[in-house]
Amino acid sequence: MSFAESSFFPIPPDVMLAPMCLANPHKAWRFALITTVTSVLGGLLGYAIGAFAFEAIAPWLQEQPRYWNGYQSALEWFATWGVLAVFVAGFSPIPYKVFTVAAGVLSMALLPFVLASLVGRGARFFLVAGLMRWGGARMEAQLHKYVDRLGWATVGLIAIGAVIYALR
Repeated sequence: MSFAESSFFPIPPDVMLAPMCLANPHKAWRFALITTVTSVLGGLLGYAIGAFAFEAIAPWLQEQPRYWNGYQSALEWFATWGVLAVFVAGFSPIPYKVFTVAAGVLSMALLPFVLASLVGRGARFFLVAGLMRWGGARMEAQLHKYVDRLGWATVGLIAIGAVIYALR
């Protein structure tokens, strides 16, 4: 599921990762690692779609306002933030798949793409696994309730940090 979600599937892997970690807390880190690696591999598929098949999927994307608008935003983010955009998309509620395809369209350097994906996706999935292992079922309910807010708060903090860094 995490492989497919990184390039074309609409449901994020967290919906399976959290219950799996709850059911087997002693395997939480293993589940997070598997989810991270397969997500990055799926991101490479998204990158390849963008690099080699974008013209074939562009008409379909244009009919999907959410994805087309996201793609347009991804292009703007890449122009402004470069590789940091992949990290933010990997961690936040922003659809990561849109950024993987956009990275391929823009021929982003592959090594920075993979590293930013590993860090962003890894941070997200290991955080979910850790919270489930530590907080149990009560934490799962809270995570579902606040996950988008936490993701956007993280994006905001990164943006503030980037602005402060740029002003220095």
